[in-house]
Parts: sequence; C-alpha cells; structure tokens
Amino acid sequence: MRALIFGCGYIGLPLGAELVRQGHQVFGVGRHATGHAAIRDAGIQAIDADITQPDSLQAIDGKFDWVVNCVSSSHGGAEDYRRVYVDGNRHLVEWLQASPHRKFIYTSSTGVYGQDNGAVVKEEHPTEPATETGKVLVQAEQHLLVAAREKKFPAIVLRIAGIYGPDRLHYLHQFIANESRVEGKGERHLNMIHQYDVVGAIIAALKSGRPGEVYNVVDDEPIAQVHFLRWLSETLGKWMPPTATPEEMEKLAQRKRGVTNKKVSNRRLRMELGYTLKYPTFRQGYTAEIRRLDDAGELNIELEER
Repeated sequence: MRALIFGCGYIGLPLGAELVRQGHQVFGVGRHATGHAAIRDAGIQAIDADITQPDSLQAIDGKFDWVVNCVSSSHGGAEDYRRVYVDGNRHLVEWLQASPHRKFIYTSSTGVYGQDNGAVVKEEHPTEPATETGKVLVQAEQHLLVAAREKKFPAIVLRIAGIYGPDRLHYLHQFIANESRVEGKGERHLNMIHQYDVVGAIIAALKSGRPGEVYNVVDDEPIAQVHFLRWLSETLGKWMPPTATPEEMEKLAQRKRGVTNKKVSNRRLRMELGYTLKYPTFRQGYTAEIRRLDDAGELNIELEER
C-alpha cells in the first residue's frame, strides 16, 4: 500500500517506520519534513507541506491507498486547535476528494467526552466537553463524519486516550520529583494508552476499520488516580504524595483538557478491529518503561525509608 502520514511526530514517526517494516511505501508530510533526518532514517519519503495552508497540498503528487492525519496543535489554545484540526481536516477532505483512497484516519482525543461521574463511556455516548478545545475537537470529528456520510469520504475517527511511552512519562517524572498530588479522594479515573498500542490501533483501523465509524483507543483498565499513585509508590519505594490543596485543585480545573472522570471503553477496538494490546494496562506499560529507564541509568530515584 501507499501510505501518506500527516504529522511525523510522536505517533506519526513510529507509525511510518512500522508501515515501512511491513513492506508498505510511506510518505511523511510536515512543515519541515525534508529537514528531519529521523524521517529519512525510518525509510519514510519526506514531503514539505502544511495542512493549514491548502495551496501547499497541491504540490503533493501521487495517489495513496491510506491517509493518516495525526498532526499536533503544538499545545495551543482554541484558535490554534480550530486552525489545525477543523480547518486542516476540511482542507484535506477538499484536496482528497479528487484522489480516491481506501481509508482516512484522524487521531482525535477522548477529551471530546465531558462525563464527570465515573461512568463507562462508549463511542455512541454524548460528546459534550466543557473546554473550548474539546468543543473544537468535536467540530473536527463532525466535519469528517458528515463527509463520510454525505460524500462517501472514507474517514475513520480514533479517539485516543492519554499517551505515554518513551520520552513521554509525565506522571512518572512528576511522581519521582515529589510533585504529584492526590486530587480530593483520588477517585478520578485516568485513561491511558502506550505509544506502541496507538501505532498498532491505527494500523488495525487502516486494515479493518469501517469508514464513518469512531473507535476509542485506550487500554483495558481505566484506573482511579489514587490507585495509580499507590502502584507507583509500591513499585518505586516512595511515599504516597499528599492531597492537593484547594489552590492546587483550582489550577488542575483550569487545565486545557478539563477535569473529567470517566472510564473509556475499548470494546469496539478489541472486538471490531480485533486489536490485541501489547500493554493491556498501565502496569505492563509503565513496568516496561521503568525498566528501560533503569537499564539506561536514567531512573534517578532516591529511595525513602518506609
């Protein structure tokens, strides 16, 4: 297959490398893609273009079987989100209409779910986030799903949970630095997924996903924050962190994703796409990352007397 990946970053680069390994011809698109040695080293053919600049897409020559949009907003606000996700996807739909392709994958976020009562959330449940960025993500999804329904555009939406993996272990480093805090009673659930399994889920969707469908990409066990911190405490031999102060809780509530509490279901990922997770829960994933850091001499934990 000829695959075109927009955004060769934390997900797009290993995705492209894996597709190359499987024998596919892969092209990677970014604003400065041709200048990244890592893209070339992965066997990906680099193309300079920007989905927020539709004229730049016209320079891309060739037809593709698979197209994946995993471009990042670079952690901007609502306007940056709208420019990258809403306008960017609209530009891609318009550009690709003239070039038939089999699948288009868009990596959205479980941040579109605003549920805060700890309930199990499935793909058909309401997407009513409280944050402005979350609302923009819903708009981006809806544009693609309408195009799939009305224009037969082969879009598939993947709602991806909090990604962790090599070089992205915020919770772990926060805990080691004694910066973690238990939020209230620690009952808020964390929904996570390892980088490796995000790549695997995208490939499963390219091969088996149904256009017009939405799939949650999350591991098997949403975990209450206090239980996650307790596992880190026992694994690393450090005391449990203190409870957050009212001032700290206020800062948490102002985060971009907002403070939600839900258990996102991956049943459709497992049953319809037939994907088997390499890291079914955070325990396997974090254990692998902790061992990797330890082997590299980068864990840097001062053990505490218990």
